[in-house]
Amino acid sequence: MARTTQMRLVELMIYREDLHQVLKYLGKMGQFQFQDDFSKIPDGDKLNPDRDLFNRLEQARADLSIQDLDDYAGEIDIPTPQDEDEAVKIIAEVEQIHDRELTAAEELKKIDQAMTEAIAFSNLKVSYSELESLSFLTMRIGKIPPENFDFLQASIGSRAIVVRLGEDNSRILVACSKKARFAVDTELKKSDFVEIQVPKDFKGIPEDALITLKKQKLEAEKALEEVQLERKNYAHTHKDILLRLLELYSVESQIYDIQNKLESTEFVYRINGWVPTCLTDKMTKDLDALTEGRTGVRLYHPEEVASVISGAEQVPVQLRHGKIVSAFERMIFSYGSPLYGTIDPTPFVALFFTLLFGIMFGDAGQGLVFLLVGILMAAKKVKFGGWEKFGPVFIAIGISSTIMGLLTGEFFANEEILAPFSRWVTGLFGEPRNQILPMMPTGSSESIKRMFTFFGFTVGVGFIINSTGLIINIINQFSLHRPGRAIFGKTGITGAVFFWYVIAFALRIAFFHHSPAIYDWIIIGVSLFFTAFGEPFARAIEKERPVLENGAFSAVISGIVEIIEVVSSYLSNSVSFLRVGAFALAHAVLGYIIEKMVGIAPLAGGIAISIVGNAIVIVLEGMIVAIQVIRLQYYEFFSKFFNETGREFKPFAFEYNALKK
Repeated sequence: MARTTQMRLVELMIYREDLHQVLKYLGKMGQFQFQDDFSKIPDGDKLNPDRDLFNRLEQARADLSIQDLDDYAGEIDIPTPQDEDEAVKIIAEVEQIHDRELTAAEELKKIDQAMTEAIAFSNLKVSYSELESLSFLTMRIGKIPPENFDFLQASIGSRAIVVRLGEDNSRILVACSKKARFAVDTELKKSDFVEIQVPKDFKGIPEDALITLKKQKLEAEKALEEVQLERKNYAHTHKDILLRLLELYSVESQIYDIQNKLESTEFVYRINGWVPTCLTDKMTKDLDALTEGRTGVRLYHPEEVASVISGAEQVPVQLRHGKIVSAFERMIFSYGSPLYGTIDPTPFVALFFTLLFGIMFGDAGQGLVFLLVGILMAAKKVKFGGWEKFGPVFIAIGISSTIMGLLTGEFFANEEILAPFSRWVTGLFGEPRNQILPMMPTGSSESIKRMFTFFGFTVGVGFIINSTGLIINIINQFSLHRPGRAIFGKTGITGAVFFWYVIAFALRIAFFHHSPAIYDWIIIGVSLFFTAFGEPFARAIEKERPVLENGAFSAVISGIVEIIEVVSSYLSNSVSFLRVGAFALAHAVLGYIIEKMVGIAPLAGGIAISIVGNAIVIVLEGMIVAIQVIRLQYYEFFSKFFNETGREFKPFAFEYNALKK
């Protein structure tokens, strides 16, 4: 059985002048995990000159409206002095263009506002001082939000006259009697009126002034368009170099962040980290060539590391697989990481998940949809917010669902399309049938018997999954030098013997008319005893003291409770897999309902029902089945050997967007 990847602790002694090249190599390699958790170490007051340059380049990219990168497009490298000169030059030129564009936009805004004001007050032909001198009138000239104009007119009513000074209802003149001025001022305030101070001799805007303002506006618009065109042309000609500089300074800035947290003297830096054993020779040779032999390298086995021996540190766990199996790794790590040196459960998870999903979701047409989506995701033709990495999972469940659909004779909930295929296959072994494995119960005794046989099959699959979990745990405990826990307990040898013998005992009685004998009860009783009362025996074998940790009375009570726990948990672990058959039957019923609705509807309606019905089944039932399969994996399989979790291997690798998080 495959185990977690063997790891080595590597100690590097690096001269200051070689540090950036070495860190660049480690980041590109993506297989070196620092022993210290740098994420918990504050940045402190140490400078990162390239972070500021990266931020300024990022601002230049935004000012030029250039679309950002998702990841590194070119080779990972660090900037040269020539790159720095180029970066400073581009930043200065972009800032200059941006400042000129802002200035041009502000100038156009001022002229546009002045022109709007001029047009608004061109209606005022009498001098303001003459209007204000009328003893019986109070005058107000100002601005209001255009949407408040109608409200103001309605609220003031006959108490005042409201005159529009422009076309957009935002500039007004309000005239009222001296007695009504307080009430009018109140209504103006409610309408967000802002008074404008008007010169006393102001009569309006001369026509030549309006012509001049229009000319100035056209000139300002042209100036803004020219600088905007210059910006677009600059972005087009400098896009590639700017994005490349962003990549370079993203790498260099991350290197500075690591450098600021490393142990160092005036001339030498020290780096400790974990590396897969299979890569240590190549890494040593590469570093030796990169630094011309100036880097000191020491390798340690995990059992030679003091922090690992004391239990203060866990060796990081890496799982290595092909593309299909590796897609199931996140299911493992979302539950927890296996312990270092134990069996890698990922291949079993991939197999069991694919098998259980296919059994519960048996439809050849719908399975082909999953297969197609998986192929498109794996080829990165379809993106679902980062779910592309699960493309192989969709491919696997698509294949299993299609195979199960061929057996049940369902193709997009239709049982007639695959009937010729089913009749040909079944005809090879006897009487032809429309389905190789009919799922819909018909009420006949043969149908009921077939259904119970299928449920028995799903419980049998559950027995294999439960047994695999037990075997993995037993091997793991021996690998971790815990023979007591490997032999005794619910998930040890005694628990496995109890579980297996009870199943064999029940099958012998059911199918072979076996009469219980005294040796049956002895084997069941002894295995159950050492399972329930196994903790003291396990402690004794592993030389833990005291053997009875909490006293004899507590051990007896715990054992009695454990008997109930052992029997009930193994019973529930087995019965739980009946849901696999139940969901397979439910899927068949849904397909039957869709098929019948399509049959009684007109042609167009039947097509619509078929499309909508199958879409609902694919999305909703697909999600439900996936959740049920994950639940069975977590509670029935993982619970057998995931008694404690390890530390996931998270190597240092450059991330383009790391500085933006």
